[in-house]
Amino acid sequence: MWFAVLAGAIGCYALKYVGSAIPEHYLEQPIVKRIVMLLPIALLSALVAVQTFANSQALVVDARVPALVAATVALRFKAPFILVVLTAAICAAALRYFGLAV
Repeated sequence: MWFAVLAGAIGCYALKYVGSAIPEHYLEQPIVKRIVMLLPIALLSALVAVQTFANSQALVVDARVPALVAATVALRFKAPFILVVLTAAICAAALRYFGLAV
C-alpha cells in the first residue's frame, strides 16, 4: 500500500518537474495552446459521464440521468452554479421519492 502511495507521489512530482522543464517556445505553439485549453473540458465531461452512467462495473440509468438533463437545461438558461446543483439534486430526490427512479 505504501509503495503505491510513494510511487504516486514520485510520479506526480516527476510530471510537475517535466512540465516546468519544457521550453517556452513549445508551449507557445497554437496547437499546444488549443489542446491545453480544451483538455480540462474533456476531462470534466468524462468525469460527469462516468459518475452519471456507471455504478461499480455496470452501466446504469437511474435518477442521475434526468438530474443531469435538468442541470443541463439550467445551464442553458445561464443559471448560477448553485442553482444548477440544486436543480439537479431536487430533480433526483423527487424522482426517487415518488418511486419513478431507483
